[in-house]
Amino acid sequence: MTGGKAYVRLVALGALVGIPAALAGALFLGLIHELQHVLWTDLPDALGESSPPWYLLLGLPVAGAALVIVARRLLPGDGGHDPLAGLSTDPTPLSHAPGVLLAATGTLGFGIVLGPEAPVIALGSVVALAVTSIVTLDEREGRVLGLAGSFSAISALFGGPIVAGVMMLEAGVGLGAALLPAMLPGFVAAAVGYLIIIGFGDWGGLDAPGLAVPNLPVYDGEQVLDLIAALVVGVTVAVTIFAVRKLAKWVRERERGMGMTAALLGGGLAVGAIALVADWLGANSQDVLFSGQQSIPAVIAEESTGIVLLLIAAKAIAYAVSLACGFRGGPIFPAVFLGVGIAALPVVWFDASPTLAIAIGAAAGMAAQARLLLTSMLFGGLLVGTPGVDAVPAAVIAAAAAWMTIMALDPPPKPAAG
Repeated sequence: MTGGKAYVRLVALGALVGIPAALAGALFLGLIHELQHVLWTDLPDALGESSPPWYLLLGLPVAGAALVIVARRLLPGDGGHDPLAGLSTDPTPLSHAPGVLLAATGTLGFGIVLGPEAPVIALGSVVALAVTSIVTLDEREGRVLGLAGSFSAISALFGGPIVAGVMMLEAGVGLGAALLPAMLPGFVAAAVGYLIIIGFGDWGGLDAPGLAVPNLPVYDGEQVLDLIAALVVGVTVAVTIFAVRKLAKWVRERERGMGMTAALLGGGLAVGAIALVADWLGANSQDVLFSGQQSIPAVIAEESTGIVLLLIAAKAIAYAVSLACGFRGGPIFPAVFLGVGIAALPVVWFDASPTLAIAIGAAAGMAAQARLLLTSMLFGGLLVGTPGVDAVPAAVIAAAAAWMTIMALDPPPKPAAG
C-alpha cells in the first residue's frame, strides 16, 4: 500500500476531501453553537428572564430527547454511535447522515451532557465518502478515505491536525506498522482542511467554536508540589470517570424494560432536573448542562470549594445519565470538564496556577475516558499553549496516572484465544 500510483492517488484523494470535510465539521459546530445561543440565551431574554427559568431547564432537554427519538426510530443509522461504547472511527454511510445530524442536534443543542466529537467524526467520514463516491475504491481504500474525512473534520474541534491525527493513530495502534501508510491520507486531509480555520492568503478563515481557553496566565517553572498535584489529580479523575461509567451502566440495566422512548424522555427530564437543583444550590445551570467546553474558564475561576464540588457532582451525574439513556454525542469533552473541575480544587485551596490546572485536568480527563495516553498528553499541553509550556511535564504525569488507574480499575477485555 505504500508504493505505486495507487497509493499516490489515495493521498491525493485525502487532500481532496480535506477541505469539504473540515468545512462540514466547522459548520456543524457553528450550527450547534448558534442553536444553544438561541435556546438558552435569546429565548429567556424574549421571556423577560436573565437566565433560563425552571420550565426551560426541564423542558428543553426533554424536547431534545424527542428529536433523538425521531432520529433513532425513523431515520437509518440509529442516530450514530452509542457513546457508552466509546469513541468510534468506523466509516459512516451517507444514508446515516440525516439521523446523525438530527440526533446530535437534539443532544448537543438542548443541553444534554455529551460532546460534539463523535458526530463531527461521523459527518467528516460521510463527506469524504460522498466526495469520493465518483471514484472506484475498494473496501480498504474507502475506509482509509472515510477516516481521512474524520481526521479533517475533528481538527476543527481540537485546534489543528496534530491532536486529531495522533488520536486516530493511537486508536488504531493495534494494526502495527501497517497503520502508518493508512494514516498518511488522513494527515494530509487534516492539514489541508485546517486551512479553512486558520485561513490562507488574504482570507482569515472560519471562526469554528472548538475547544480553546483564552487569556491564560503564564505558568513559569515546575514545582515538586505541582507534580504531586498532577499525580493526585490524575488518579482522582480516573476514579471519578470509573464511577461515572459504572453509574451509567447501572442506569442502563435498570432502563432496559422501559423502551427507548421512555428512557430518552426520562433521561432528558433527569438532566434538566439535575441542572435545576444545582442552580437552586448556587451553581450556574449552564455549567452543568452541555459538553462543558465553554464552561472551563468559569470552573477554573471559581473561588468557592462548595460550588466547585457541586459542579463536579452535578456534572458527573448528568453525564452518567446522558451516557446511559440513548442520547448521541461524544464521551470525551464532559470527562475533560470533570478533569479540569477536579484540578480546580488545588487552585482554590493552594492558589495553584490555573494554567497548570487546565493542563493536568484536561490530560487526565481525556486519558481516563478515551484511554489514549499519547493523545491526552499532547492535548493537555497544546490546550494551554505558550503560557503553559512549562506545565507539559505535569500534564504527562497526570495523563499517565489517570491511564494507569483506569486500566487497573477497568482493564480491557482480553482477546479471545486462537
